[in-house]
Amino acid sequence: MKIQHRESERHVLTIVVDNEPGILAKITGLFTARGYNIDSLTVADISEDHHISRITVVTNGPPPVIDQIMAQLERLVPVHKVTDLTDEGPHVERELALIKVAGKGEDRVEALRLADVFRASVVDTTTSSFIFELTGTPEKIDSFVALMRELGLVEVGRTGIVGMMRGAEAA
Repeated sequence: MKIQHRESERHVLTIVVDNEPGILAKITGLFTARGYNIDSLTVADISEDHHISRITVVTNGPPPVIDQIMAQLERLVPVHKVTDLTDEGPHVERELALIKVAGKGEDRVEALRLADVFRASVVDTTTSSFIFELTGTPEKIDSFVALMRELGLVEVGRTGIVGMMRGAEAA
């Protein structure tokens, strides 16, 4: 009898939690305990009284493992809601990046031209470098960074992915 292994799939999970010490460690511990990597992790306060936060986790795993992780997340006391945006349907994902590029002459001109094509904003400039701000899908940011490598990429800072379901309802 041949055992079939389901392929790993990318999943974007949102977790609404009480904003309390140690909750992030508990959540990341569930992934660590199963040997699954977190590709992206963002956390933000989402309530006026600062008591509720929203955590967005991007990970890869077979659907049964993701289902198990979600079930265990839902059992944690400070967790209010867990949503797998990937399984729920159409959603929007965005990431913010700051990209520092150093260069002179034609490389500098080309970096500015490409930034315009990608709708990146110049948020800092010196006579020898730029810092671009770019918002978009991870693939868009990856493409821009790859092009900047050829023109003098110095440093990249990325926020991680945030996601939200399309339509009027909250996820």
